[in-house]
Amino acid sequence: MVLAAFLRLWRLPEYMTFLGDEGRDALAVKRMIVDHKFRLIGPVTSIGNMYLGPLYYYLMLPAMFVSRLSPVGPAALVALIGVATVGMVYFFGREWVGQRAALMAAFLYALSPVVIIYSRSSWNPNIMPFFALLAIFGIWRVWQQKQFWWLPVIGLALSFALQSHWLGLLLLPTVFLFWLMTLIELRKAKVSLQRFFYQTLGGVIIFLFLTVAPLVWFDLRHNFINYQAFVKFFTDRQATVNLKLYKAFPGLWLLIKNIFSRLVTGKNELWGGWVALIVTLFLGLKLIREGLLANWHKFITRNAGLFLVLVWLLVGLLGLGNYKQHIYDHYFGFFFPIPFLLVGWVLAMVWYGRFFWKGLALFCLGFLVFLSVQASPLRSAPNRQLQRTQTIARFVLEKGDGQPFNLALIAERNYDEAYAFFMEAWGRPPLRIEPLNTKETIAPQLFVICEQLSCQPVGHAKAEIAMFGWTKIDQKWEIEGVEVYKLIHNYPSNEKRN
Repeated sequence: MVLAAFLRLWRLPEYMTFLGDEGRDALAVKRMIVDHKFRLIGPVTSIGNMYLGPLYYYLMLPAMFVSRLSPVGPAALVALIGVATVGMVYFFGREWVGQRAALMAAFLYALSPVVIIYSRSSWNPNIMPFFALLAIFGIWRVWQQKQFWWLPVIGLALSFALQSHWLGLLLLPTVFLFWLMTLIELRKAKVSLQRFFYQTLGGVIIFLFLTVAPLVWFDLRHNFINYQAFVKFFTDRQATVNLKLYKAFPGLWLLIKNIFSRLVTGKNELWGGWVALIVTLFLGLKLIREGLLANWHKFITRNAGLFLVLVWLLVGLLGLGNYKQHIYDHYFGFFFPIPFLLVGWVLAMVWYGRFFWKGLALFCLGFLVFLSVQASPLRSAPNRQLQRTQTIARFVLEKGDGQPFNLALIAERNYDEAYAFFMEAWGRPPLRIEPLNTKETIAPQLFVICEQLSCQPVGHAKAEIAMFGWTKIDQKWEIEGVEVYKLIHNYPSNEKRN
């Protein structure tokens, strides 16, 4: 955990990501703190135009307040949550795959380049592994030790997981399956179900209050736009999801290889494929020997933790296998710990052999560590996105001479909320052009920040530029590797501004 803390917190302000999404979230939380504009919805999803719930913003709020509106505060909070997740992989994993396996899994998890990257900035999907792991461990304790007080905790954890990304929905089938197995066991044992149902009701109420209620309240005030987008996402499935589960099976092996390659082997696809194959063979042999050739009930009883992990993995694979778009690394967040736990389990199985096998297990562990260290993001120079954004935002304000201005950003995969955050935090926000109120919202000057070079802002199709009207370049500067243009109005001689 000390190693994980170093890898996630070292020079955090210089390495952290701070682009449009991070700026959007920082703006929302700043307005909650300073302007008391509290939110019923969270960030909008990249597809489907659906909104998440607002829990992530409320999680950011104390860190943003303590850090005096610095985006470094929420990023540090996410990093600490990432460190806690490393500890949870070990402490929870001990009950699932054994102490030695869990120790190796947590060690590899602490070093994973992808996990480190998504633990070093404030972005809603980055908290998913922590709350997903908490929810799964909670249902494990309910199933195995009949600790029903975990059920409200599960409701809370699922609320945070689902509001960090809609893929949190894929946790629900696993939780429900083991809840149902617990119910069946209690009925067979003829135990009173009163406490079980009361705690279940508590968990459901917490989930509905934190997840469903804010979105319903928002939709009631805005013509059910989120509900309509949600329905459209699942009914108009040509380009998004396919709800026929059997169609996911042909792509499962490629998906499994991608999971191990991206998370365990530092995106080395060759060794990721080999690791996926070895883990699959070990699991296949164990399932055949102790399941098919023996007794499934005894297999589940003796390997309850491994069975839980496999169900968690299978549900996730089937869900992702029906998604038709590109699968980004953060989409795996709801089961980030699984490949590490399975690799740790395999290494622990090898360790139980004679001296040669112990040496082989240590060699394999060392090789996986080498692959992760080789691809570590800390080996690259800091991106300094936060500092660069601050510098450019301050430069634009200086050139604006205290006059109202509009703002636009031309970039391949970014938008201007990161710059707008600092401008607003410093008391000089840009005017946002409103199509129905252009007279009041179009300023005398428009600053265009060009991250995508070479740049031709005049006549550009960007909405903020097009709505500004006829323009000409008044001034141009180069700063921090980008171009900044000041555009002013250039009305034709026969046109008068209303």
